[in-house]
Amino acid sequence: MAGLSRYMAVLRLFSEGAPTWTVAEMADALGVPQSTAYRTVRDLLSEGLVEMSSEARYRLGPAFIEFDRLTRLTDPLLLAGNEILHEVVKEAGIPCVGLLTRLYGREVMCIADAASPDASFSPSYERGRPMPLTQGATSKAILARLPSKRLVKLIGREAADAMREELAALRRAGFCLGRGEIDEGLAGLAAPIVCEAEGLIASLSLVVESHRLAGAREERLRLLLISAAQEMEVRLRAAEHIKEGSPA
Repeated sequence: MAGLSRYMAVLRLFSEGAPTWTVAEMADALGVPQSTAYRTVRDLLSEGLVEMSSEARYRLGPAFIEFDRLTRLTDPLLLAGNEILHEVVKEAGIPCVGLLTRLYGREVMCIADAASPDASFSPSYERGRPMPLTQGATSKAILARLPSKRLVKLIGREAADAMREELAALRRAGFCLGRGEIDEGLAGLAAPIVCEAEGLIASLSLVVESHRLAGAREERLRLLLISAAQEMEVRLRAAEHIKEGSPA
């Protein structure tokens, strides 16, 4: 390991199931000398990215909270879409969870979520949790808008060819519906959000209980999501014009 990858490898060891690590455990998990792991932890500690826990153990540090606040205040997708996300959940009229999700490396990640007061379920998608790129409406709405070369780079030629017809249909429809692909008994409805100027490909989704979807209700939610996603794109473009100093 070298450079930034060395630090990221250590940071990615931390999880809900393993929130603290010793230097020796890190070295064993990564297959590197303890001296290398120690130097890496020392650097991360000096920047607040990790901190001492107990018994020579380390946990993630407060620097992430600082960056999380800054992201909430400056992320163009959050600024354009957080208010709309809450409005969509309110207007849905049924128990639901709304998701604002974006491409994240070879996965997708929810950057904001909102649940209606009567939602008695929790989908696997939640803020900050990476999810599969090729499963579920939330992810497929994003996949369908990726340029062909980028799609192949992310999921491979064979997988891209296998999904080509499905994604082409989703791209034409501007909408995706999936049932039980991520969570049994739940359905996802998603519309893509694209802003080339900001380099963003994202999606706006609603997760509902499958049994609550019927023809008229499904159509109403489809139109609601498409309209809301288009409004987010308008806001993103307007913000980009303002940033560039030209009229929106």
